[in-house]
Amino acid sequence: MLKKTVIFIVLFFNALLMSGQYDINKFFYRGRQFLIDGKYAAAIDNFNTLVRLDDSLYEAYFFRGIAKYNLGDFMGAEQDFDQTLKLNPLYTPAYHYRAITLSRTGEYDRALQDLEEAVDLRPSYYGLYFSRGVTYFLSQQFDKAVGDFDRFLRYDSRVPEAYLNRGACYLYLKDTVKALSDYNRAVNLNMFDPEGYIRRSRVYAMQGNDSLAMVDLNSALRLDSTNTFAYFNRALIKYDRLDIMGALEDINKVLEYDPGNALTLYNRALIRTQIGDYNNALDDYDRVLAVNPNNVLAYFNRAGVFLELNRYRDAMDDYSQAINLYPDFAKAYYNRAYAKNQLGQFNSARRDYEIAEEKVREYRAITRDSAGRSAFADTSRKYDSLLALDADFAKKDFNNELLQYRDIDIKLKPLYKFNISDKGRVYVALERNYLSRVLDDFIDSLGLPVNLICAKNSDGELSEYEREIDAKLERYELNIGDKSDGIYAKLLFAKGILEGDGKQYNSALSYYDKAISLEPGQAFYYMNRGAVQSEIIDFISSMESNVQILTLDESGTARARVQEPSYKNYDYTAAIHDMNKALTIMPDFPYIHYNLGNLYCLSDDLPEAINQYTKAIEQYPYLPEAYYNRGLVLIYLKDKAKGCIDLSKAGELGVADAYPVIKKYCTEE
Repeated sequence: MLKKTVIFIVLFFNALLMSGQYDINKFFYRGRQFLIDGKYAAAIDNFNTLVRLDDSLYEAYFFRGIAKYNLGDFMGAEQDFDQTLKLNPLYTPAYHYRAITLSRTGEYDRALQDLEEAVDLRPSYYGLYFSRGVTYFLSQQFDKAVGDFDRFLRYDSRVPEAYLNRGACYLYLKDTVKALSDYNRAVNLNMFDPEGYIRRSRVYAMQGNDSLAMVDLNSALRLDSTNTFAYFNRALIKYDRLDIMGALEDINKVLEYDPGNALTLYNRALIRTQIGDYNNALDDYDRVLAVNPNNVLAYFNRAGVFLELNRYRDAMDDYSQAINLYPDFAKAYYNRAYAKNQLGQFNSARRDYEIAEEKVREYRAITRDSAGRSAFADTSRKYDSLLALDADFAKKDFNNELLQYRDIDIKLKPLYKFNISDKGRVYVALERNYLSRVLDDFIDSLGLPVNLICAKNSDGELSEYEREIDAKLERYELNIGDKSDGIYAKLLFAKGILEGDGKQYNSALSYYDKAISLEPGQAFYYMNRGAVQSEIIDFISSMESNVQILTLDESGTARARVQEPSYKNYDYTAAIHDMNKALTIMPDFPYIHYNLGNLYCLSDDLPEAINQYTKAIEQYPYLPEAYYNRGLVLIYLKDKAKGCIDLSKAGELGVADAYPVIKKYCTEE
């Protein structure tokens, strides 16, 4: 991919903002400043406030869209740019940035339509030609991309990025002379940017001039000693020069800074195999296949390592995987035949050998393009050479390479429960806090800084409250107070909170039981007792290293991964029972529905989890954790579109964790 498109903040405002709108101006200024400082989540909060003050402020949606874009929330950004243009159909920047957003999600035709509209509105705004050139490049319309970069450079001939991008186009058009000329110009314009040297080094390498390529890569690394792209390309050149250990050293540098880069792991596995470091090679292949299970060459080459270790059955299994992925892979049949022969499976080995011979005859009769599937029937090809990026080296963002995805574990936001908290309650209407007289009266009656929060532990200093509560409870235990006065039950409830925070779960349940026996109609007691029962299960499961978590793979789908040694299905029935009891008392309290959503999810009843999250959102549309958790479950169930919309909403409402998930699983790089 090209050098990552940078969203430049457009620093202008609607002239109609009058002096009487001081607060609006203040929010605009503060939000803009957050954008400039890269504090995108804070910027979104400010623009949320602006939208609530006046939902006709199209620039508030526009700037919020820019913030979402920079957080990787392309779907949310597109929605905000849509709203901007709905309010002001002539607002050129919105067309421009919506086009950039659409190009990041692969919707190049729509992006080009927006850019055409923007050019019609402001033909003298030459930055549009740069963006359209990028979009043409990404949609592989390289001639048109060159034309737009030409137009841009006629307006401003001293922008090195334009030469880098046009040079990349020339490479795809197989004109290395013009590409080299553009890269030379980029380096001359900015001698302190390693990117120009890296791009130029690859052209030198393509031309067989390894010495000049090494000079450029060394220059790039002097400017940026952490540049993984430079180390990667230098490793390829060292490998071609038979400097195997030097190549391995550079590959290790890439993985030092970028440990999950599967393309580099694959190359390191090949080198480790060649130097006889078989066990570490197997580790690298395992990591590659964990994130890219369809990598046929990884299976094929890992099988070769198994052969070296005389692990013939493992080798046979890997060759079978390679054949399943590419049925014309003649060498995999030949090699599997050898493995089977070593295992004494002579008849099956002969069948594999005959199939391989037939594949070779077919290949010789009808030779297809080397990129076709039948190329795997070419037994003259070697599959143990390092993989280069070929023309893809025109892409600056090494993070976007096909094999580079990493798995990350996605955890639900925790249950809501009452905790000791020094943070005061906020009643500002603009914050859209959930308002409940029953909730407020209950908290006030406790006489302690207790709040309903989405966290497992309290955030306050508990010792002084514990002493206070213990002293009051002691009075009742000495029969000084009337245990039926309601105060005693609330003290027991508060003591249960403290015991739960200290992981004294049995004691916590005992105090909640006593509180419920005194006030069986208090929904909040059941709610906290259910939450603690859930925490007990989480604690036990974590001790046994057997926690089921939502894990998404590189294609944006999802699976449940259970850490071994064994799977145990934990029973959340008691916690669900308490939550349902609370719900019968307070059927319209959204946090109970949210908690039930979590508990049903943990119990593997995902449809009911979605149902409960939806009810929570219906009752309180500004509950961010409900959107976040529902989004994760939807993606897990492969309803990616709806899940990503939920994650976008969660991010908009303040869940910062939503954006790394969006960037990982809701974008098509």
